[in-house]
Amino acid sequence: MTDPTDSRPTPKSSDGPIRFETSRRMFLAAAGVTTLGVAGIGNTAGFGRNEMRSFTVRLENVSTGTTLTTSKNGELAEQPVPLSPGAYAVHRNDEPIFTSGEPERNNGLEEVAEDGNPERLASALAERDSVAASGAFTTPMGSDEPSPLPPREAYEFEVETPMMSNVRLSLVTMFVPSNDLFFALGGASGMRLFDGNDPISGDVSKSVSLWDAGTEINEEPGTGPNQAQRQRAPGVGLVERGTVAPIADVNGYDYPDACDVLKLTIQPQ
Repeated sequence: MTDPTDSRPTPKSSDGPIRFETSRRMFLAAAGVTTLGVAGIGNTAGFGRNEMRSFTVRLENVSTGTTLTTSKNGELAEQPVPLSPGAYAVHRNDEPIFTSGEPERNNGLEEVAEDGNPERLASALAERDSVAASGAFTTPMGSDEPSPLPPREAYEFEVETPMMSNVRLSLVTMFVPSNDLFFALGGASGMRLFDGNDPISGDVSKSVSLWDAGTEINEEPGTGPNQAQRQRAPGVGLVERGTVAPIADVNGYDYPDACDVLKLTIQPQ
């Protein structure tokens, strides 16, 4: 993002179609050459020698060409909602990625929320004491390279976790047609992976909600000139210096429900 005192001209928003190939190039430029996507083992101190359990996590984009409605006419009037590469953490009771009502921690969440680049956040999570495993998901199923996620495609990855009642999973991915919005599983504290001794299984999409990182001033979703699909470079936008907040608490624009954009399933192995 850029400081509002920046005197450089702001590029005008295009009234033409949003081309997914353009956003794909933007994300690859933001992320650079990355090999993320494999789980990393973090600090397991405090987790004991519990039996381990593996889960397959699948994030599918279920948006359609009419999921996002804007004030524009023509091809910008209705749009799908691409998702970005994201980061995840298996952790004890904690808020490993963000805290509601507090500023972004300079841990890499800003890069996810503004540009869909999870590299720095995944690295920061691996260093956190409460995190047993962490990593990033970057490459859609059937693809050979990192890319944002278009409709009808999915990211999939596996996590291994101690079988403990206080073990949770946190996950974030960018709401791409925005300035700094992201989806989060279970909010700041993540979602528990076990109900007693029973692993959580199935569709957990209703546990996903949309958040504002508070790092860049919001523009109308799907139309703003400083959003990833139209900005002149990664990180371009007006600085907000706000706090992380659920989008329901942020005035301004209407956004689709999370379940209209994504389907998140967890399958124990």
